[in-house]
Amino acid sequence: MRLGSAFQKINFLRDLHADFEGLGRSYFPGIDLSKFDDETKQKIEDDIALDFADGLEGIKMLPRGARFGVYMAYVYFHKLFLKIKRTRSSRIMKERIRIPNRTKYKLLFTSYLKHQFNLL
Repeated sequence: MRLGSAFQKINFLRDLHADFEGLGRSYFPGIDLSKFDDETKQKIEDDIALDFADGLEGIKMLPRGARFGVYMAYVYFHKLFLKIKRTRSSRIMKERIRIPNRTKYKLLFTSYLKHQFNLL
């Protein structure tokens, strides 16, 4: 559940511009997105980091046959999270943050190797 929560929050951050500016939506209760700044972003990121830590522990407990797909999603979203963390709040409010396709392929390959050799 914590991993799913992290994924949702990252999607909300990634699409903050389109959701708030384009659709008038906010998925972060108690946060005024018209005053979204680096401090507010940091609070959300701290919450996501806790979700990720618990989520990885849960992945390790999954049966081997179910683990790879969930781990691959974890790796992708974690990479996106790290990119969002390096991005200023003002930029997040102006554009959608993305992971290039080439990086996605690299993540898939390295995740597969880690899974095959049980290195999670």
